Amino acid sequence: MTLLAVERIKLFSTRSPWWCMLLALGLTVGITAIIAANWDGSPMPVLGAVFTHTFGLYVVMVMAALAVTTEYRFGTIKSTFQAVPDRISPMIAKAVVVVVLSALVGLASSFGSWALSWVLAADNSELALTSANDWRHIAGVGLVFAAGALLALGVGALVRQTAGAVSIILVFALVVESVVGFIPNIGDDIQKWMPFTVASKFIFGDPDPSVIPDGQGPPAIGELSPWGSFAYFAGIALVVYIISLVVVKRRDA
Repeated sequence: MTLLAVERIKLFSTRSPWWCMLLALGLTVGITAIIAANWDGSPMPVLGAVFTHTFGLYVVMVMAALAVTTEYRFGTIKSTFQAVPDRISPMIAKAVVVVVLSALVGLASSFGSWALSWVLAADNSELALTSANDWRHIAGVGLVFAAGALLALGVGALVRQTAGAVSIILVFALVVESVVGFIPNIGDDIQKWMPFTVASKFIFGDPDPSVIPDGQGPPAIGELSPWGSFAYFAGIALVVYIISLVVVKRRDA
C-alpha cells in the first residue's frame, strides 16, 4: 500500500496527468456532443456515442508513457530503485495506479459521451442500454483504456525517453496500422491482427457500416469474438509490460 501511495503522489505531483485527463475527456465527450447535436433524423445508436473513444485512448497512453519517462528524465527513478532495490515492486505499483486511473478516465469519457448523446440527439430511442452488447460498447472503453495504458507504460519503460516513447505509440497507432493495409496481397490480413484494430473490434464488434459515420469502423477479424479481441489486445499489452520489467531489472537505472 505504501508503494501505491508513493506512486500516486508522484503521478499527481506533475501537471501532465491532469492535462492529459482533461484532454482525453474533452476530446471524446466534446466531439461526441457535436456529433450527437448534428445527427440526422434517424435514431442515434449506442455505437455513435463511443465512436470517438480512440482520441481519448491515445491521450491516456501518452499519459501512461509520461508516468515512467518523466522519472528517467529527472532522475527520480534512481531514488526509487535505491529505496526498493528489487525494482519490480515499484514498477508494478506504478502500473496499478496508472491502469486504474486510465480505466476510470475511460469510463468517465464513455458514459459522459453516452449521457450527452442521450440529451442532445434528436432521436435517442436506440441509445438505451438494453443488452450485454450495449453495455460492452460503453463500459468496455474503460477496459481498453486500461490495457492501452499498460502497453504504453511498457513502451515508456523500454525506451525511457518521452519523445521516443510517445512517437512510437502514436506513429504505430495512427500510421503503421493504416499503412500496413496497403501492402499488396497480405496487407489486409496483417492489418486485421494489428493490436489497436483488434481493440476496436472489442468496442464495436462487427459493426453495421450504416451506423458508423462515413462507413468507418474496424474490419472483421477472423474468428475472434469481441471478448477474444480484448484478450488479444490485453495479452499484447501484458507481454510488452513483462518484457519491460525484465529489461528494467537487468539494466542500469
